[in-house]
Amino acid sequence: MDKSFLRLIENSIKNNWDLDALTDYKGATLQYKDVARKIEKIHIMFEAVGIKKGDKIALCGRNSSHWGVTFLATLTYGAVIVPILHEFKADNIHSIVNHSGARFLFVGDRVWENLNEEMMPNLEGIILVNDFSTLISRSEKLTYAREHLNEEFGKKYPKNFRPEHVHYHQDEPDELAVLSYTSGTTSQSKGVMLPYRSLWSNVQFAIDNLPIKPGDKLVSILPMAHCFGLAFEFLYEFSVGCHIYFLTRVPSPKIIFQAFSEIKPNLVITVPLVVEKIIKKEVMPKLESSLAKLLLHMPIINDKVYGAIREKMEAAFGGNFHSVIIGGAALNKDIEHFLKRINFRYMVGYGMTECGPLISYEQWDRFKEGSCGKPIERMEVRIDSPDPEHESGEIQVRGDNVMLGYYKNEEATRAAFTDDGWLHTGDLALMDKAGNITIRGRSKNMLLTANGQNIFPEEIESELNNLPYVSESIIVQRNGKLAALIYPDFDLAYRDGLSDDAINKQMEQNRIDLNTRIPAYCQVNSVTVYHEEFEKTPKKSIKRYLYQ
Repeated sequence: MDKSFLRLIENSIKNNWDLDALTDYKGATLQYKDVARKIEKIHIMFEAVGIKKGDKIALCGRNSSHWGVTFLATLTYGAVIVPILHEFKADNIHSIVNHSGARFLFVGDRVWENLNEEMMPNLEGIILVNDFSTLISRSEKLTYAREHLNEEFGKKYPKNFRPEHVHYHQDEPDELAVLSYTSGTTSQSKGVMLPYRSLWSNVQFAIDNLPIKPGDKLVSILPMAHCFGLAFEFLYEFSVGCHIYFLTRVPSPKIIFQAFSEIKPNLVITVPLVVEKIIKKEVMPKLESSLAKLLLHMPIINDKVYGAIREKMEAAFGGNFHSVIIGGAALNKDIEHFLKRINFRYMVGYGMTECGPLISYEQWDRFKEGSCGKPIERMEVRIDSPDPEHESGEIQVRGDNVMLGYYKNEEATRAAFTDDGWLHTGDLALMDKAGNITIRGRSKNMLLTANGQNIFPEEIESELNNLPYVSESIIVQRNGKLAALIYPDFDLAYRDGLSDDAINKQMEQNRIDLNTRIPAYCQVNSVTVYHEEFEKTPKKSIKRYLYQ
């Protein structure tokens, strides 16, 4: 089997030349031939400014057709893409650009408003991803290349640009393709080095297991700077010849459901939060009536009621899909039981950035409720436990999907792998004889929001601990929302004349100030003031488990 990821992309462009490829919802559509033409122009520009194979190109903006074009143009040239989550704060983006050693930054207009080019001194140019215009050029070659791009393209292809002109970089399995930063600050964040074999293996898994065909439609709602959205809402569909719609705006439930009903996608990739909103807003209110409750307990009519509920659920997703794939976060047990009961076609996968992302998965009709599927092709899973069926242990993995390591961080890379070469996931689970993996909890401190965002509490705590009169703090999840537990510096506060009431007010003000400094997805919802220091281990780290 040909294991080249870029060959999948090249063949798809050639085979689907006249099909619609990428659409900005309520905006313009690019066909596969238009994508190829834009890729070629970016290649001409890269060549003119001396970009070499392996050079880093950073990309930060909301999902859009041009985001997709930039990603593909970078890889097909042989450069390394550094996708950055557009929700990161400006100083996080600056530090990732600098740490990665990126030569160019492609940036969305909304992100650009908050950036400062002087904080990224090594960039040779900053390009607006919306229209590929030059925002900042520190190179005469870039200025000239951008001004003469159409002219150079015309010289290179005087008699039209055709499928036979499409020839891309030949990727090697262990060659670095994507440098994905797990969070915003490089002191905590690690640059995950994903090789081409990881991209190929994830996409090939989808080709083998998710039935879509050229011309099928999909709505992209997950950020493509995250591996889950990147692999399963973009790379897979593009390599098959599908038509991908990008919402480009903040994907509120209202906009998502409107897009689903208009586009009627053939496959739905989503996170638990969206599914839960549909059930709570569209389905449950109708079940609360005494008639519905009565019907659910009558065995013969039961199935009909479930069928009607299922139709309502399916209609919310456009009513035209083969299945709904849920990932990125744990699915609420009650919600999952409800989906199983109405025979809804859903599947749950499990993965992590370090595997680009997929580790396990199962088809909806064979899926074991409560599990996250079985190890996928080209991946091995073991549970570090003497009795994996009954006693949970850490999930450890190896296979084609696994990263090369962390960029410029040999110590973290060494710590990420066992002595015999398996990747630590930091997740605790059971695995039955059939291979079904059931996650019991996280051995690491990382928190996961309902919409699949990774949250590293230490980063929020380090910000919070710098605010007035905070001695120490812990960030925990309460009812799906983040809460700050704070032990104030009472000695200092009393010395400054603050009463207990004034201290409480200051802690609330700290919460408000903190939220202006951190991304939207990790906003802190409440504060609880503690009057005694948090309990600590002999190493003086807080015993977090006592406060969860």
